[in-house]
Amino acid sequence: MTSNILKQEQINEFYANGVIVIKDFYDIEHDIVPIQKAIFNIFSIIINKYNLDIEPPEFSSRNFDSFYNDIITINRSYGSEIYDAVKQIPAFLRLISSQRNEELLKQLRQTDMAGIGKASYGIRIDHPREDQFRSQWHQEFLFQPQSIDGVVMWTPLVPVTADMGPVKVCIGSHKDGLRKCKKYGKYADKAGAYKIGLVDEEKVIDSYQQISPLTNPGDLILMDYLTIHQSGTNISNRSRWSVQSRFFNFRDPTGIDIGWKPSVTIGTDIETIFPEYFCEE
Repeated sequence: MTSNILKQEQINEFYANGVIVIKDFYDIEHDIVPIQKAIFNIFSIIINKYNLDIEPPEFSSRNFDSFYNDIITINRSYGSEIYDAVKQIPAFLRLISSQRNEELLKQLRQTDMAGIGKASYGIRIDHPREDQFRSQWHQEFLFQPQSIDGVVMWTPLVPVTADMGPVKVCIGSHKDGLRKCKKYGKYADKAGAYKIGLVDEEKVIDSYQQISPLTNPGDLILMDYLTIHQSGTNISNRSRWSVQSRFFNFRDPTGIDIGWKPSVTIGTDIETIFPEYFCEE
């Protein structure tokens, strides 16, 4: 039986706005600190591997990443190696596949069958003043075509202040259904899947109220798969570390029809699956 983790007013808010913020959802010491500690240890391994002239400080949950910028300043490619490594941390995998996360999806979507999309989870590292990998306005479903009623789960590993670029969300945008998209255009310099943008993007975005929630480790943002959102621009001096996972409903008819496809980042051709939602530049 599905547990009632959310209060009815939270569920109502999610249905109305397409997003809710749950403060202190995760236990810091049990859920978050083990991930931070493992990331910290990976830094130390990289330092030893490349014989870098960096003296790691003692571990601190508040500043576990304090010497990360020193590492990537020496060689930016070390950051890519770290980015791939942190997704293999057991504490991270336990967090995203936790029973509480599964129960959230079941409660919100009134289903007995929750799934986690293939390649639909990770730890993002958004560096200061680096725009190439920042996600622009989008709806999650066209990037994660598992079920149209899926839910994005986003939680920070560092305190996300206004200058760090909190996620921007268009309130109520999920109610207007799946939007048409196009490729390239002003996003030609983006990496990979982030070259897909909304048709008439500025007009669409201006029609909604926007919020940019400030969050701390332990907080959880839930977003509908059709809610329009984007990454904020990080103008601070610290990288923005965050955990993302996407849960879907196996019983959703659209997902059943297309076979719960994996993320476009590993090769799903979303334009072939939904050609009616793409137009030429």
